[in-house]
Amino acid sequence: MSPTLNSLKEIHRWCRNFPGTRPQVREARQFVMSYLGDRPETDIAQLVVSELATNAIRHTRSGLPGGRFGVTLHAGSTLLILAVLDEGGPTAPHLRQAENDDQSGRGLHLVETLTMRWGVHGDEVGRTVWALISLAPAGQAA
Repeated sequence: MSPTLNSLKEIHRWCRNFPGTRPQVREARQFVMSYLGDRPETDIAQLVVSELATNAIRHTRSGLPGGRFGVTLHAGSTLLILAVLDEGGPTAPHLRQAENDDQSGRGLHLVETLTMRWGVHGDEVGRTVWALISLAPAGQAA
């Protein structure tokens, strides 16, 4: 059985690659849950990775046949860095105004609301979209 973040006494980092298909977004959420365990921030981190992985599949070459995306989780005592690596595309992720009836375009607004900060590093060849999530000390509610 893999250790969860609750059982670790030091900083720990997990990385995993996923095929660039929609069912793998669920696998990415499971990967986050396996890392964080039953911490109060698990639901937020799962939602953030779901949004970022979905964007990677929809808007980059990661979603093309044979494409892949990666997820990296790195936690300290009070901060989780969650990053999704994609295979790049013609446009960079950015906040956009979504129409009231438009179901797309809201994901990064959600990420911005749920995280301390988020950003993008890279270019059309490959990007990392990262988010910082505040962690409550182990054993404490968020």
